[in-house]
Amino acid sequence: MPEIEFEGETYRTDEAGFIQDPEKWSPELAKFLAKQEGIGQLTPNHWKVVNCIRDHYLKFGVAPLIEKLRKETGFTLRQIYELFPQGPAKSACKIAGLTYERCTVACA
Repeated sequence: MPEIEFEGETYRTDEAGFIQDPEKWSPELAKFLAKQEGIGQLTPNHWKVVNCIRDHYLKFGVAPLIEKLRKETGFTLRQIYELFPQGPAKSACKIAGLTYERCTVACA
């Protein structure tokens, strides 16, 4: 299984780069993952999406449906894709520390 190193810690990932231990997530790791995804600096709007996904995951064990994400953040689908060009299920969920299996519902 692939791994990434960040601040002296090893994180197991799948082939797509999703961490496999969501409980090891931190805001600092999110910033690192955002750079790896080509997003660069996370703005307050990025954090609004990431925190919404993360909060929903912690409550329900899965990413929110895209419609819920839109309503909770107040962003249009277009705005979400402008923030995360690879999409909420790929980039935003990865940055929020979810496993791929927990992210696939985001666009259902």
